[in-house]
Amino acid sequence: MEHLSIHDHQHGPPPPGMMPQPPQHPGGPVPQGMTPPGLGRPPQPQQLPAQMFTTAAQLLDLTDKKLMISLRDGRKLIGILRSWDQFANLVLQSTKERIFVPPVLSEKEPTGIFADIDRGTFLVRGENVLLLGEIDLDKDDDAPPGYQLADIKMVEKLARERKKEEKVKEKKKTKMLGKEGFEGENLGEMPLI
Repeated sequence: MEHLSIHDHQHGPPPPGMMPQPPQHPGGPVPQGMTPPGLGRPPQPQQLPAQMFTTAAQLLDLTDKKLMISLRDGRKLIGILRSWDQFANLVLQSTKERIFVPPVLSEKEPTGIFADIDRGTFLVRGENVLLLGEIDLDKDDDAPPGYQLADIKMVEKLARERKKEEKVKEKKKTKMLGKEGFEGENLGEMPLI
């Protein structure tokens, strides 16, 4: 498609024998149908893609609201979003870390347990945020479905035990996959015995 300006058609066709010459630029002749940089239209301001601003725009709507944030390391934080920056680093006020111990699936009526630890003001690096969402204040005091509030020491102890069990399972799985020729994220660091 040819890029023409209003000046290209103002005076009619050029007189015979006065055909316009294609402009030359440092890169050599311009391919037909292409306009060399800077010719034929005024310079346009460089625009950043819209996805660069989605995080910031959405955080604006969540400022001063109570959020639950899931971090990459598995922790869950609940707090009021007070401030943020262009990197989605977040400042949370009145923050609680919520620890969950999922139910054992072999039980008839599985019920998980959870506990909250007060953390105060919390700064979260944006790259560590996996997921965040606004908490419905009407349901804020209710326990999460399928969970009940328990003593913090008991929840921490059970969470550590479950984490150890999961680590052992993951190691076995990685080892088996390594023997079959699959390479996992940490397989190169782990000796296969």
